[in-house]
Parts: sequence; structure tokens; C-alpha cells
Amino acid sequence: MEILINNGLVFTGEEKAAKHKNILIRNGKIVDITSDEIKASQGTKVINAAGNWVMPGFIDFHTHYDAEIEASPGLKESIRHGVTTVSLGSCSLSLALGSPEDLADMFSRVEAIPREEVLPLLRKVKNWNSIRTYKSHLKSLPLGPNVTSFLGHSCLRAYVMGLDRSLNPKQKPTTKELNQMNELLEEALEEGFMGLSINTLIWDKMDGDRFRSKPLPSTFAKWSEYRFFNRTLRKWGRIFQGVPNVSSKYNLILFMAESTGIFRNKLKTTIISMMDVKSNRLIYRLLGVLSRILNKVFNADFRYQALPEKFDLYADGVDVVVFEEFGAGTAAIHLQDMVERKKLLKDTKYRNWFRRQWTNIFLPRVFHRDFNDSKIVECPNKDLIGRSFSSIAKERKQHVVDTFLDLCAEFGNDIRWYTVIANDRLKPLQAIVSHPDVMIGFSDAGAHLRGMAHYNFPLRLLKMVRDADLAKKPFMSIEKAVWRLTGEIAEWLGIDAGKIAIGKRADIVIVRPEGLDEKLEEDVEAEIPEFKNFVRLVRRNDKAIQAVIVNGKIAVEDGQPKKELGKESGFGTFLECFARNSTEPIFEPIQIFDSNLEDSKQPQFAIKPTVSN
Repeated sequence: MEILINNGLVFTGEEKAAKHKNILIRNGKIVDITSDEIKASQGTKVINAAGNWVMPGFIDFHTHYDAEIEASPGLKESIRHGVTTVSLGSCSLSLALGSPEDLADMFSRVEAIPREEVLPLLRKVKNWNSIRTYKSHLKSLPLGPNVTSFLGHSCLRAYVMGLDRSLNPKQKPTTKELNQMNELLEEALEEGFMGLSINTLIWDKMDGDRFRSKPLPSTFAKWSEYRFFNRTLRKWGRIFQGVPNVSSKYNLILFMAESTGIFRNKLKTTIISMMDVKSNRLIYRLLGVLSRILNKVFNADFRYQALPEKFDLYADGVDVVVFEEFGAGTAAIHLQDMVERKKLLKDTKYRNWFRRQWTNIFLPRVFHRDFNDSKIVECPNKDLIGRSFSSIAKERKQHVVDTFLDLCAEFGNDIRWYTVIANDRLKPLQAIVSHPDVMIGFSDAGAHLRGMAHYNFPLRLLKMVRDADLAKKPFMSIEKAVWRLTGEIAEWLGIDAGKIAIGKRADIVIVRPEGLDEKLEEDVEAEIPEFKNFVRLVRRNDKAIQAVIVNGKIAVEDGQPKKELGKESGFGTFLECFARNSTEPIFEPIQIFDSNLEDSKQPQFAIKPTVSN
């Protein structure tokens, strides 16, 4: 198909000034970019982008689409917002290796995806038994966006050691097992995976009945185990993606130390997340200073992940990931039977335990635990809707923890409430997204389906930048914002994406700037037909997107995904990481000619060492 985009303001994915250009796309590639008129051939699809922004497709490098992509490979909820490349395998979780039962138990509770949907799906589709065949499987799917992947350490550890041993703090991998894991990591890197993801956050818990409420396998590894694999990542110039213990924050120093490049190759390292959290208003400033020192003085390559919007959360009763942060919260979530849970919530000893932990100012925390900062949005008792737990407690003359536990015992998961955890102040948020050691991302798309909705984060950044311009208080150019969402990320990840240039694959989004309005922040509940119409939370403004093009095919038009998306091949593909260590010699053939030799004796090629990023 040939596509002609006329009269758009073109952002190339670099920081240079945008210019009005025409773009011709043929056979999936960009074949011309010019300010001159391009005459359309018969049958050419012409898109008039006058007044609109034409930019590279956005990159979402932190998703948990690993399960959803099996049921709905079009991934329409991301692609409708202009995301043309997504990454799997984050936070130590991936489906590359392991049995359906083990993978469902590792994946479902952590990412708040119904296990009753995930396990049957994996039993049905899992026909791969190696990293190479998993990659082939992904390439065989009718993908909507392009896909990249990390290898998850939890799945790797459980596959080699066995799930039981991988969850036992007294068990260490043998030398043979370490070498086997490293061989599998090498295979993943050879197949183009971007690196290894690990998790050290103990409030990410196992699902199922066998090991329910145990932390993930990756959390049981000693740091020496991570360091062993990092030698391989350094050799390849690939990425170490991690989840630090965000409650205590102390092991952040270990992640930073791994990235340093003094007397060795630096290690690309990225962690979640830089936020202006309500529980600690100074932490984002401290993180920014530490990373600047680390990268400038200690020759590191360290990046935080950050969202350009409020980090808000919906919760159904006590089923909320931040309650895994303390023991009493985990004890309640552990009980799947609502009758048993209600009994626990009414138990006096349990309530005292919950209250002690909730109010203890010395226990490390991310969640602010302020019931003034809450709003009930759904409840069988309609009189409670719109109120905070604190206001109800005052009316009942109770401690607010008792009120909360009473309501959760009475209504179970039918009481739904809302709070904001971080990024509620504009100036600090502008500082975060402008920080040179931040990559814009961490949407968790495909996870926390009822709790969070960050699928449209690229549009939210563009809105923030445009709003500042309109208010005559600019803090970042539109060009830089586009670069931060596209070219900067692609270059750091080492993937072929994020640029508009002749010869490049045509992954393009056309944005209507007037559609970057408050509607981008409105909640929408959308059914997932592939998960028996399970309802997830999203945010949409279809007027913001004129078109999304993936691999030269129109995937979205006027905000609406095409019906063939996820059903027909030819849209997205698996993108291999091409990054190599900057000191590793890469050889390329060049033609040479020796005037002292006869034609028949001329050497045809010689090898020239070059340095590649």
C-alpha cells in the first residue's frame, strides 16, 4: 500500500525543529520526505495532516502485555494512543520459559490480572519450550504494534531451579544451574532480547494455591546472582532492568553501583520509578542528584522510569497492590474466600495489627496511608459515594482504620475507592519529565486492569508541554517532548524505531493538537472481549489521534482501531535489539582496489573494524 501524508508539521524523533513536510510511504518504508509537492499515484491513500503533528510512533518500554498479547495481539488500547512499539518481560516476569501453571502463579496476582483467565489461556496457547521458539511464536502472531522483550529473571530462575527451590530462601542455585541460566540469557541476547529484568520488591506476591503470598522467585536471589548475569549484559552492551525495594529504598545503591563504568564497561541500568510521592516530597530531588553524580562522576549509564501524569489508583476493598507493602495488608489479600476475609477483617487482634502498621511512621512506605485522601466511587450504600473514609469515621466517631475495615468487611470488593499516590503537583512533575536521567514510560499497560490507566501517557506529556506553551510558561519544547517519547528511548534501548527518515520503517502517529485536552484524563471502563468481557479502566480521547501507521499500514483512523488489527499480519513485528558494547569491535565489509594487481587478482572485500553503539 502507498500512503501520502500531506502538509503535516513533521517531528523526526530528534530535537531539531519541526518543519512542514510531505511524506511518501511505500511497501512499509518511508521513501520520500520533502517540502515539495508529491503527486499521488492511482490508489494511493492520501492523508491531509494540515494543522496536525506528524511524529514517530511512541514507544512503551514497560508493559505487562505478556498474557494479553496471546489473547488479543492487536493490543488496541495502546495502539489507539499512538504507541507503535511495546516491550514485554518487565519486572522479572515473562512467558519465555516455564509451565503454564508456574507462569500464571507468578504473573496474575502481581499484575492484578484474573488468574482464571490467564491459566486457561496459557494452557491453550503455550506451544514453545525455548527462548528461540518463544520469539518465533511472537513473530507468528498478527501483532498490532511492534514488540520487544526482556528476559524475566523470575521465569528464568524457576525454569532452571524448579519453582519450589526458586522460592526457598535457603536454596541457592548450584554452579551448574547458574551456568545454565547464563546460557539461556546468552541465547536471549543472541535472539535480540534487550536484556534481563529482575525484581527485589518483596510485596510482589505469588498467586495460586501452591505458593500463594510468597514473593516472586527473583526476590530470593542474592545480589551475587544478579552480578553474575550482569557480566554477560556488560559484554553484550544490553540492559539491566530492575525493581528496587521501593519501600525501604536502600538497595537503590546496589543498582547504581552495578551501572558504574570505572575500570570496566558501564552497564545500562533502568529502574522504577522517579515520582513526586505524597509520602516523601523530597525523594525525587534526592534521586535526581544521585543519578547526576553517578552518570557524570562514576561513568554510569543509569536511567529512572517516570510517568508524565498523576500516579493515581483505584481499589476494590482491600484488593490493592500497595497493601502488599505491609504484613496486615498481605494477610487480608491472601484470603481469596470472601467469607474468610470478612471474618479476618472483623477479628480484634487482626484489626489492632493492621492499625499498628498503618499508623507506624517509622515503617518504610510508598503509599501515603492517608484516608483523608480517598474517595469512595462505588458502593451498594449510595449515601457513601463521593465521601472519604475519614469523613465517614468522624460521623461514626470511630478511628478511621476501624471504619475502613468495617466497610470492607460489609461490602467486600463491592466498595471501590480512589486515591492519588504521586505526581499531583505540576512544577515537580515538570522537573521530573525534564530530568536528563529519566526515560518517559512505566505505563504497566496490560496489568492492574481495574486499578490504573496509563496507556495514553505519551499524549499526556504532549498535553502538559502544550498547556505550558499556551500559558506562556514553557518548560520544554514540543520537539524535545517528541524526542523523549521516541528517538531517545529507541537509541537507549538499541532498537530500530523512534525516527522519521527516508528508508526507515513507517511507524507514524498523526496527532491533532486541539485534541490534547482534559478528556485525556477522564476515566472510561472498557470491556475486554477476549477475557470474557472483564472490565478494565482506560482513558481515551479519540479526537487526539488522526491516524496511526505501523509498518506502512494504517492501524488507527480518527481514533478508532481498524477491524483487521490483531487479525491480519503485516502490522507489527518482533524488533531485535542491535546494541553492542561500545568497546566491542564490529566488522563491516568494504570494497578495496589495489592498483598493483591485475583485475582477476583483485581482492573483492576486506574487513574494517569499526566501533558501534
